[in-house]
Amino acid sequence: MKYIGRVFKCSFPPSACDKCHARFFDNILCSCEYAEHNKILPLLNLDSTEGISLRVFWSQWRAKNQHLQTSLPICSVLTNTAKRKASVSDFFYSVSDLLLSSPLSVCSQFSKGVYAIFGFYERRTVNMLTSFCGALHVCFVTPSFPVDTSNQFVLQLRPELQDALISVIEYYKCQKFMYIYDADRGLSVLQKVLDTAAEKNWQVTAVNIMTTTEEDYRSLFQNLEKKKERVVVVDCESERLNAILGKIIKLGKNGIGYHYILATLGFMDIDLGKFKESGANVTGFQLVNYTDTIPARIMQQWKSNDAREQPRVDWKRPKYTSALTYDGVRVMAEAFQSLRKQRIDISRRGNAGDCLANPAVPWGQGIDIQRALQQVRFEGLTGNVQFNEKGHRTNYTLHVIEMKHDGIRKIGYWNEDEKFVPTVTDQQGANETTTLQNRTYIVTTILEAPYVMQKKTNEPLEGNLRYEGYCVELAAEIAKHVGYNYSLQIVADGKYGARDPESKLWNGMVGELVYGRADVAVAPLTITLVREEVIDFSKPFMSLGISIMIKKPQKSKPGVFSFLDPLAYEIWMCIVFAYIGVSVVLFLVSRFSPYEWHNEELEEGRDQPANDQTNEFGIFNSLWFSLGAFMQQGCDISPRSLSGRIVGGVWWFFTLIIISSYTANLAAFLTVERMVSPIESAEDLAKQTEIAYGTLDAGSTKEFFRRSKIAVFEKMWTYMKSAEPSVFVPTTEEGMKRVRRSKGKYAYLLESTMNEYIEQRKPCDTMKVGGNLDSKGYGIATPKGSPLRGPVNLAVLKLSEQGVLDKLKSKWWYDKGECGSKDSGSKDKTSALSLSNVAGVFYILIGGLGLAMLVALIEFCYKSRSESKRMKVATHSQLKPQL
Repeated sequence: MKYIGRVFKCSFPPSACDKCHARFFDNILCSCEYAEHNKILPLLNLDSTEGISLRVFWSQWRAKNQHLQTSLPICSVLTNTAKRKASVSDFFYSVSDLLLSSPLSVCSQFSKGVYAIFGFYERRTVNMLTSFCGALHVCFVTPSFPVDTSNQFVLQLRPELQDALISVIEYYKCQKFMYIYDADRGLSVLQKVLDTAAEKNWQVTAVNIMTTTEEDYRSLFQNLEKKKERVVVVDCESERLNAILGKIIKLGKNGIGYHYILATLGFMDIDLGKFKESGANVTGFQLVNYTDTIPARIMQQWKSNDAREQPRVDWKRPKYTSALTYDGVRVMAEAFQSLRKQRIDISRRGNAGDCLANPAVPWGQGIDIQRALQQVRFEGLTGNVQFNEKGHRTNYTLHVIEMKHDGIRKIGYWNEDEKFVPTVTDQQGANETTTLQNRTYIVTTILEAPYVMQKKTNEPLEGNLRYEGYCVELAAEIAKHVGYNYSLQIVADGKYGARDPESKLWNGMVGELVYGRADVAVAPLTITLVREEVIDFSKPFMSLGISIMIKKPQKSKPGVFSFLDPLAYEIWMCIVFAYIGVSVVLFLVSRFSPYEWHNEELEEGRDQPANDQTNEFGIFNSLWFSLGAFMQQGCDISPRSLSGRIVGGVWWFFTLIIISSYTANLAAFLTVERMVSPIESAEDLAKQTEIAYGTLDAGSTKEFFRRSKIAVFEKMWTYMKSAEPSVFVPTTEEGMKRVRRSKGKYAYLLESTMNEYIEQRKPCDTMKVGGNLDSKGYGIATPKGSPLRGPVNLAVLKLSEQGVLDKLKSKWWYDKGECGSKDSGSKDKTSALSLSNVAGVFYILIGGLGLAMLVALIEFCYKSRSESKRMKVATHSQLKPQL
């Protein structure tokens, strides 16, 4: 045994290697040399975290070459001649250290006769190593991350991942995500993602984990919410990946709604137990399909060998990098066996290559080995092993794995021809729904009558029995249809959910879903665009709109002359003028028309005086005729002439229409109690300043006004945000109390359904005015990507079709109302007539009777005085016989 620096060259028969294998290190490999026979130089980075067990290397090589004596290189054996405990550094330099500190020593090893190299590389050494191999025509077989190189002497066992990653991102329709990468793995995947992002308008935030400190980790994940980036792609090797996942768990970012896509080929090698428990969605790639025949058989043999050699050590399934190592050794074994069968001379006689020469002298037979390696094709642990002309893996398949709360499942596969092919069937979706009943879900809600209320009972209640209301029964119906267990939890801050403008964090029930503290929200939660960006909604279970609540005004007391209300003041004035005008016209036409003059009928025996004709339509009779026609009572005189009859006819038609219209409105005005509302619409609110108005703080109504581009609503928002004192209220109950205390000086803007409910509650002193300002709906919310979304949506549609939703609303709004029937809240209420409604008619009657008596007295006195003058007697003496 010769000691060269710290690298041993050992020369003993293959049997010695068999004997020494169990005695020496499993994670270090040096070179064994046999006279006139092939050599392999495995170069390993001792600092590598790839998880390689070189027991794989040894067992595969021995399995493939156990029938050969000395035709192929076996393994390097390290022997510890010192009596102290040996360390790794006593026997081997890492390839990184050799290349960086002394390239000449590596070059020296090349010149001593190396047929092929198997090992890993780092980003800082890959170019130098591949340059050596290209210059000397020595093949380098590596399971390391793929690099973009045209060097035909580098065979890359690990398949390229970038195209598969792009396909999965497109499958999930990710438009905005964070990309965490490890620069030591190279930047080819990142470059592909960024190029695709530019084409498809993706928003990608790239973060180099190598330059991220402990504090940066914290701020990095805290900014996820601010940037709305709940999809995170992690492109790191296993050790750094596990560290990042640990940070994610520590920061609590592994809850429902988060989606992590791991750019690794060993999804099954990662411990994701904490993510499964918390409900995060994790997607990744699996190169080795352990359920296939070949991997299953090899794993069983592997397990048996390890149990025999290390019976006290628990067996752990090798990682995908070990599978790549296993297939890599088989690639070399298959290639050398092929060369041997073809009787191609690859002996090291003559020119062995010289990298110290200028220019470097390549090994003559290196091209034969390179061709043999590239032509290898077989089914191995990592599937189909085949290389293209560039030395890259081709015709391989990557399995796409997804992990949710219900476990791990394969959702599809990717290959170069078909790209990503989803394999999740409808039956698998049904199975996912079936698994819902194996877990108790947290249903967040809010105390808001009549949706959720505390039961008023003297008996102590627990769990969901503590509450009652519309949403309580709705949650029970949905759970019954979907088939899961649930627990109602009241949101701690008592808010529906809005994004804080400074911290960019969500509060209320939306925050509970976003941050994974709840699974479902069953509450009067309005479906809005900003909420839909971070959570999913079902179909609306209730339609509504923003409405105006005011204090119910006092009923207007009927006036003395309320019987005049059916017609406007202007109409009454026009009727009076029409009456006078018709009377005057009738008088005039009667005077001018010769047919209106006639002789008086005389008693028998009396002669008719000449030119003694009379006309009945004097001015007073004309007024009397018009009044009688207007009152539809008629008169003892009527026009004789055609012109007079035309005047009478059009007047009768006029009075017919006016009296009919008056009579039609009179019943409504006398039997309906009217309330005079100071406002009737949002426009009325916007153009006045006497009545203040506001909304719920941190809710969809406030967000509606803040985002509206309609002029009226913009004006209202400008007023509300600058009003002092603040017109916003923390709860709907506080808004209702403020309306009642304000004596009509505050209007509250809220959802119409809640407005209608409050209107039905005692003391019945609020009312809804005007129509709805918009149209929207309440929906049941779930976190993004939750498996509950589909089943809950179907349950809502089914309840709607069955009429259950309408029955629930009728029950909690009107059947339990305290202010009468469903229509009792209207502003016009029909009731029986009272004396105050018709008092004016009695006043006119009394006034008319009094006026008649006064006129009669005046006429009597006037007549008596006239007679006394004619008879030349005292007036009082004339009154006595008259009385």
